[in-house]
Amino acid sequence: MTITPVDLFSSMLDFRPDGEVRSGARRMTDGGPGDWQVAAFHVETDADVHADHWEVHPDAEEAVCCLSGGVRMYLRPAVEGGAEEMVRLGSGTAVIVPRGRWHRLELDAPSDLMSITRRRGSRLENRTGPGN
Repeated sequence: MTITPVDLFSSMLDFRPDGEVRSGARRMTDGGPGDWQVAAFHVETDADVHADHWEVHPDAEEAVCCLSGGVRMYLRPAVEGGAEEMVRLGSGTAVIVPRGRWHRLELDAPSDLMSITRRRGSRLENRTGPGN
């Protein structure tokens, strides 16, 4: 096996249940059963983090890590009529998004982010749609 560096800003790492780790093209809403994916993102604007959409990962929790810069993580209300929750992430901090919890990001500054989750079944929903 040849050992080569992996550019996490253009690809991802796929951690498989049998202990194998592969790198490959980023798949934001798909993955094998039980596969954990790690990807890094350099983001400059709210459009880069799809701030106008909610996102959900029904198969696992997600660790969202702010490596540099700053972001705000918004969680859709857990109950109808409730208020959004907001968590601010600065450089070197992370938040764990509960499995099945709709969430979105907005930037405070250009940032480098890392996401770790099982993406199987992940979905996006426009903020103007159900649940706003």
